[in-house]
Amino acid sequence: MSRLSMMSPMERRKLIAAISAFWNLIMIYLDLGMEVMNLTELLIRNPRIARQPVDSYMMRQFDRQRVIDKCTKLSDTESHRKIRMNRSLFKKLCDLLVAEGGLKKTRNTDVDEMVLTFLLAISHDNKIRSLAVDLRRSTETIYRSFHRVLRAILRLNKLLMKKPEPIPADSTDKRWKYFKNCLGALDGTHIDVRPLKEEQTKYRDRSRNLTINCLGVCTPNLEFIYCLAGWEGSAHDARVLRDALNKPNGLVVPEGCYYLCDSGYANSPGFLTPIRGPRYHIDEWGGQLPRTAEEYYNWRHAQARNVIERIFGILKMRWAILRDATWFSVPVVSRIVLACCILHNFIKKEEGADIYERTYRDQHRDNVHHETAGVDTAAISGTQPTEAWTQFRMDLANEIWNDRPARFRTSS
Repeated sequence: MSRLSMMSPMERRKLIAAISAFWNLIMIYLDLGMEVMNLTELLIRNPRIARQPVDSYMMRQFDRQRVIDKCTKLSDTESHRKIRMNRSLFKKLCDLLVAEGGLKKTRNTDVDEMVLTFLLAISHDNKIRSLAVDLRRSTETIYRSFHRVLRAILRLNKLLMKKPEPIPADSTDKRWKYFKNCLGALDGTHIDVRPLKEEQTKYRDRSRNLTINCLGVCTPNLEFIYCLAGWEGSAHDARVLRDALNKPNGLVVPEGCYYLCDSGYANSPGFLTPIRGPRYHIDEWGGQLPRTAEEYYNWRHAQARNVIERIFGILKMRWAILRDATWFSVPVVSRIVLACCILHNFIKKEEGADIYERTYRDQHRDNVHHETAGVDTAAISGTQPTEAWTQFRMDLANEIWNDRPARFRTSS
């Protein structure tokens, strides 16, 4: 200590600099040693890598991590553009799939990389080969990761599918307050597929496209209650609905409750359709106001039932894989449709109205497209029309007509 005090300030600075440089050199060698130990352990666990040049392996690791960080860590804007959710929501999804979906990392692939692979595939309709190039993986690894995540998401069905709640008598929602005890709306939509050549006939819909008919049921708050995908495109909507009611874990409609649906379905207990004859869709009114009870009922019915058209539009806007035919088999496409509905509910639950819902609402404001929970009571099991239910519809139409605002009274 005495010798240090005898040094000049210049000598002390040189000594401190030398000690600092020596310490930094030691830390560099320690870091290099740790990298060598990690690489040695990896080579022992996976002998296949030992046959490859180290530089090539490290470059693939670097490129892969760069893609993962860009999609999940760079910014919320970039995450929304790439995987349709922000960074924190992606982390929550990964944790949920591990805790409830049974998703586990493999020897070479982490959970976040597997989930990212799946989200990139359904968000942009990226092909397996394209993802293999971007993530520097083999097509077999990408294929296995995709299906592992798909199975894990389907295990969240009961957890994330919304339990229906009837519209209360004191509801103030301007679209739904007229439909007491209504649970929501249902309709069918078509998803393009590529079936085997010998099966193409039954998959052709009325537009001669190869599709599957998917039944969707949703709440007034744009959350899916039930989804049944897989029926051939030639199947009628009413037939798909009957199948959903007869399945062991199918659609449940408690007695006294009902869903709004279009005229492609029968006006039967549990399913309220518009009245045939009077105008129904918004583009048919031409700015005119309803003049009769039947027209006013159809007008209100169209405004409320529009929720199912909106949720289908948001679903296809968010997940590009649903907009065009993919090379996956028909059973896999059916499972992908259900997985997209589950992810839609997850995003809706965590974020509320996200950018895709707001964009669709702005683009389709006041537009109605023309497309053909646990309640301890008995459930409806058929779709046969009854006179009592037809009378219920007429009584409801008269009740809504008598409760119409003043501006509709002047038009009548």
